[in-house]
Amino acid sequence: MPNDEVLSEERLREALAGLPGWEVRDGWLRRTYTTPGWAHTMLLVNAIGLTAEAAWHHPDLSVGYAQVTVKLQTHRVGGITANDVELAARIDAVALWKPPAGGSLQGYPKNWIR
Repeated sequence: MPNDEVLSEERLREALAGLPGWEVRDGWLRRTYTTPGWAHTMLLVNAIGLTAEAAWHHPDLSVGYAQVTVKLQTHRVGGITANDVELAARIDAVALWKPPAGGSLQGYPKNWIR
């Protein structure tokens, strides 16, 4: 059962402390990711889409050449809930993952998603 309780301003501040790069604006939890270019933007959009579908909780996305803006709000209650915060954290985990230093995977040699 989803948690449909709209978070108070205090709980939102606490949540944002654990979500660097995210902000609350106009009633939405949002973040803009910058990518190295179009191909990475499309890969990121698809990764976010797959993650959101698995969670059955869907963000609004704005897509540009080298950026993706994610906006989260629980539509059925018209506010930000724990579901939005949890999905934001999962999207960050997917979008910002890079291989650990010293591992066999080298990682993308240029600026990655940030």
